[in-house]
Amino acid sequence: MHGLVNRSLQTFLRDTYGTALWVSVAEAAAAPVSGFEAMLSYDDAVTDRLIEAAEVALGKPRDAVLEDLGMFLVSFEPLRRLLRFSGVDYVAFLLSLDELPDRARLAVADIGLPDLSVDAEGPAEFVLTVGPGHPGFRPVFAGILRAMADDFGAFALVDLVDEASIRIDLLEARFAEGRAFDLAAPQRKTATAAGGAA
Repeated sequence: MHGLVNRSLQTFLRDTYGTALWVSVAEAAAAPVSGFEAMLSYDDAVTDRLIEAAEVALGKPRDAVLEDLGMFLVSFEPLRRLLRFSGVDYVAFLLSLDELPDRARLAVADIGLPDLSVDAEGPAEFVLTVGPGHPGFRPVFAGILRAMADDFGAFALVDLVDEASIRIDLLEARFAEGRAFDLAAPQRKTATAAGGAA
């Protein structure tokens, strides 16, 4: 498993539940307590042990832990921007998900994301099929889909259907005001500019 995946799980557990929980999970999984190098690769067994230890520590089913991870990931602006570039609304986002693995590989060539395929079964009914790969990706994507619905201001039901599919029922495309998003990268004020504005 790519180190970036393990690092994401580490950051999720530490930032959401505290350092003490992360340490206990890492120790139970025989994983490095100091964490993972984002650009290295690790045996899938390490990732599986981390997920199992997190299940026990949190008292949550595996899929629930991984869905929470997916929702957490959307809080990172670089990933959120990658996802929001997909379209102007939630439907456009869903219909462009099959392009996401290739876009991710442009940033991290060996990230190992599975192929994605979206079928529209109606104007508001979609099924995302997650290709072969680590089984944890499917619930992570379900969490990402839930978080992105909120980001776009849509009201959608997202359900894990089987070992490969996620169903999305879009109940209302404009349920609430979505989070602000600008295609231009946020500009940082320089010290000179900030001083001149004072």
